[in-house]
Amino acid sequence: MTHTATQEAGATHQLSDKEANKVAIGALIGTAMEWYDFFLFSAAAALVFNVQYFDSQNATAAAMAAFATFGVGLVARPVGGMIFGVMGDKIGRRKTLMITIVGIGLITGLIGMLPTYAAIGIAAPILLVLLRVAQGLFVGGEWSGAMTIVVENAPLHRRARYAALPQIGSPIGTILSSGGFFLMTVFVSQESFDAWGWRVPFLAAIPMLLIALYIRSRLDESPVFKELVENGETEKTPIRTTLIQSWKHIIIGMAAGLLGVGGFYLVTAFMVWYGVNVLNYEPSLMLLGGIVAAVLEIPTLILGGRLGERFGASKVITYGGLLSAAVAWPAFLLVESGDPVVVILGMSLAVCTLSLPYAASGTVLTGLFPAATRYTGVGFAQNAAGMISGFIPLVATALVASAANHWWPAAAMLVFLSLFTAVAGILAPRMSVSLPGFKH
Repeated sequence: MTHTATQEAGATHQLSDKEANKVAIGALIGTAMEWYDFFLFSAAAALVFNVQYFDSQNATAAAMAAFATFGVGLVARPVGGMIFGVMGDKIGRRKTLMITIVGIGLITGLIGMLPTYAAIGIAAPILLVLLRVAQGLFVGGEWSGAMTIVVENAPLHRRARYAALPQIGSPIGTILSSGGFFLMTVFVSQESFDAWGWRVPFLAAIPMLLIALYIRSRLDESPVFKELVENGETEKTPIRTTLIQSWKHIIIGMAAGLLGVGGFYLVTAFMVWYGVNVLNYEPSLMLLGGIVAAVLEIPTLILGGRLGERFGASKVITYGGLLSAAVAWPAFLLVESGDPVVVILGMSLAVCTLSLPYAASGTVLTGLFPAATRYTGVGFAQNAAGMISGFIPLVATALVASAANHWWPAAAMLVFLSLFTAVAGILAPRMSVSLPGFKH
């Protein structure tokens, strides 16, 4: 066991559940806002941006331009992970997380105020792309920092339990963003929605930011980071050190996180597209399916955290991945049934099984890297998974089109992602930092 691992065990020895809860809830508020903004943009890309910001007589070309804007944010995330990873490992987890949350909230609010193509011409899509790039940078530093500060503020033997809590930000973000657009379409006419209604969910990010800032400002810095500062052991070149010493750990971490992010996009984004465009379901049915699946994901994530605490997070990733692979085919069969209740059941089944590895991914990723480069390393691994995941619905759509619009290639992709993540769960423990009394 290394000197820094012994120090980390000592620094977290006196931590109580009360302190851990406070930090985990503070991190959860931030991740909920991060995912709210992220999912809001993806919904708006399909509903609004293609019409309001891209001047094209070809509807498909305009939609592709809007989705490309969505993709630009994903590509910016690894760069943000590097920038804020270095800050987090040098100036502290807490200060860096205050910066990322302000950036995410302000940019989302600014998108809600942006003039359309009709008002300012070509400047509108250019500004939209620039805002999306900036949002991607801040998002790139948010999840890795939130997860790092949570595990470093939790008692060692309870890390898996508390690391699952920030993951609940994903379903909460889904429910709020889908619900926000759903309410606006219900309460205002299509004309009003196009004119101003779509802006309301974006502008709501500003009051949410104020609440998140208040909660975050009361968080304590990680005792592990304090110990590094006191002993003069903070890393001077986090990116270089991580890439030289931990490149294998980045690959394993990326694989461990891939199903939770990429599988989720496959089930939500692709399955919704398939249901509406190929199976001719009402968009409201698929939207409702996504909301129900997100609601059921919350207890699943809590369960995944408890299982990780008891048996080890890597086992949850392995067995959760195998379970997700087993239900991939049945889930798609249920969605194809045509019965609304069975369709929602199929979406929920797929989301809940892939959420078990997602619940444990924060514990596994933070365990792969030593404290001095943890923020940077987790940022590299998670953002690599995020960037790959952003292209998964696109690949699934292309493969399904080549198979005469049959769903089997998408189901096969979900099986592959599940097994890929399961293998990472097997390999992760032998590559993780050895900590006394902690089950990897």
